Amino acid sequence: MKSAPAYCQEALEVGCETGAFARLLAERAGHVLALDLSPNMIRIAAERSAQYSNLDLEAGDVMIRRFSPGQFDCIASIATLHHLSLEEIVPKLKEALKPGGTLLILDLYKPEGLAGLLGSALAMPVSLALRLVKTRRLRDSKEIRQAWEAHGRHDSYLTLSQVRRLYGALLPGARVQGHLMWRYSVVWKK
Repeated sequence: MKSAPAYCQEALEVGCETGAFARLLAERAGHVLALDLSPNMIRIAAERSAQYSNLDLEAGDVMIRRFSPGQFDCIASIATLHHLSLEEIVPKLKEALKPGGTLLILDLYKPEGLAGLLGSALAMPVSLALRLVKTRRLRDSKEIRQAWEAHGRHDSYLTLSQVRRLYGALLPGARVQGHLMWRYSVVWKK
């Protein structure tokens, strides 16, 4: 949230899930449009966001949703773009951003090389501890594991070096950083 503008008129979140980040954006924006492919997620987000009159939640596919050029001051996406073709979605988001606007991406990458193996070795106990705190179990139920397997069947994870090359080409000057727990962030100002 520290890279998001202190205030903006129009914001978009792609893949809002239950609306937690969209609500944070709504505290800094005149209007927020939050999209998610899942109508069930949008239903939950709407229940949790009833007090935000400046937040519109919409079930829909960002790949077919039309946006006006320069429509948004801020566009954010958290753990969603690995479900999509980056070569298609990033130019679309770039076009929908106003000059001077900010694009914020937090997503997942595939570890590579010795550094990736070491990072994974360090992250795995942290991941297990977080799961234990959150769910009170080290392993998800069979039903949850099957749901995640189906959910991720068509996902595409790039290595961090591939992420840097791709965003460097699509968003010149973007700041790309790798983080623990197989995450990367991109901050780009148009």
